[in-house]
Amino acid sequence: MGTEIAGEKLLFHLQGNFAPVHQEKTAFDLEVQGALPPELRGLYLRNGPNPRSGRSPHWFLGDGMVHGVALAEGRAKWYRNRWVRTRPYLEGDEKALLIRPDGSVDRSVAKANTNIVAHAGRLLALVESSLPTEMTRELETVGTHDFCGKLATAMTAHPKLCPVTGEMHFFGYGFTSPYLTYHCANAAGELVQSEVIEVPGPTMMHDFAITERHVIFMDLPVVFDGERAMQGTMPYAWSDDYGARLGIMPRGGGGAEVHWFEIEPCYVFHPLNAHAEGDEVVLDVARYREIWRESPSDFGRASLHRFRVDLASGKVREEELDDRGIEFPRVDPRREGCAHRFGYAVCLDLLTSQSASALVQYDLAGGEVRTHEFGPGCAPGEGVFVPASAGASENEGWVMSFVYDRARDASALVVLDAASFEEPPVATVALPQRVPFGFHGNWIPDPT
Repeated sequence: MGTEIAGEKLLFHLQGNFAPVHQEKTAFDLEVQGALPPELRGLYLRNGPNPRSGRSPHWFLGDGMVHGVALAEGRAKWYRNRWVRTRPYLEGDEKALLIRPDGSVDRSVAKANTNIVAHAGRLLALVESSLPTEMTRELETVGTHDFCGKLATAMTAHPKLCPVTGEMHFFGYGFTSPYLTYHCANAAGELVQSEVIEVPGPTMMHDFAITERHVIFMDLPVVFDGERAMQGTMPYAWSDDYGARLGIMPRGGGGAEVHWFEIEPCYVFHPLNAHAEGDEVVLDVARYREIWRESPSDFGRASLHRFRVDLASGKVREEELDDRGIEFPRVDPRREGCAHRFGYAVCLDLLTSQSASALVQYDLAGGEVRTHEFGPGCAPGEGVFVPASAGASENEGWVMSFVYDRARDASALVVLDAASFEEPPVATVALPQRVPFGFHGNWIPDPT
């Protein structure tokens, strides 16, 4: 997991294409191989950790940097990368602490390095420990966004945007009480609901899911560890004592209406999607058997897994849908919380390698898995599906990803045709510098 440089152990997240870049760049009229579909008018944005100092104790803890490409009229108009200028970044305080000396929590201590989403005319850079940071479409930092003072908890880096109502559902977790709070913002971006959800302890709840009728929480056995917190690394560890369960709450309901269902111990960073089928809630996830037992670098291996929760009987059925190592599962955003046929994920086995090899397309109705291999030494990031139009079918559109080429030490934005997923890219946009491996992003259409 690391090499020695001048007597210092250099962890995997500081080597190769995990290593940070040190310049903010702007470039216009980028070179394109192939043809960009003229329907693509907007921004492809991706967030990830990029420690300003060049060092951080864990991959998850570096300063946030957003990389973006603007597409329009069949052209790649510009590339930009910008650090998210949070308070720790501006003050140069790498060791800024969430807990103040008086024991209160400082939610402005955010590296904002995990995701960037659009809702109600705002772009929000997100990290699950703190408040959101608003940015402009040119990737300049506006500042902390707390929903006009109504948001008093952290905000997950994985809010869910309901394609039917336009609502943004999210939650905040913490290592002090309340450990879990659910929130909902309406389509205008106003915070309209906040509900404390009672859970036994301070777990790391990275993500969650919705259906058209439910909110689904994953209360899993990765628990706050004070000793690791004092060491300045990821302050969570695997627990054999905590247990594992799914909590299902009616949308619009409150904490007292959450029903809990025991499952086998596991961990989930990211669900693919969830939907309701009669009395059942179906939840597809990238499931780890366990993580972080001995070290916060022990990730293990995730595979596509399905939970079927029978709300009437209280029974949960589980099955592995595919045994290959995957992460960063994504679905057509128009299917969020609804029945889905197609899904996408990165082929990634952190037990054996920190570098991805391919993207996969799951056809869950047809039972097929298609793979797009990018070639030797080429590693994709998360694949984001962009529909060709509002009324297009579920695989009528494109899949975008930043892809790193080790031989050239360079990155490109690659656009695949979802309906011909295994075929060569329809377009490849050369970028003026490499994009380090990071986390999540989205396609943000131009305003209409």
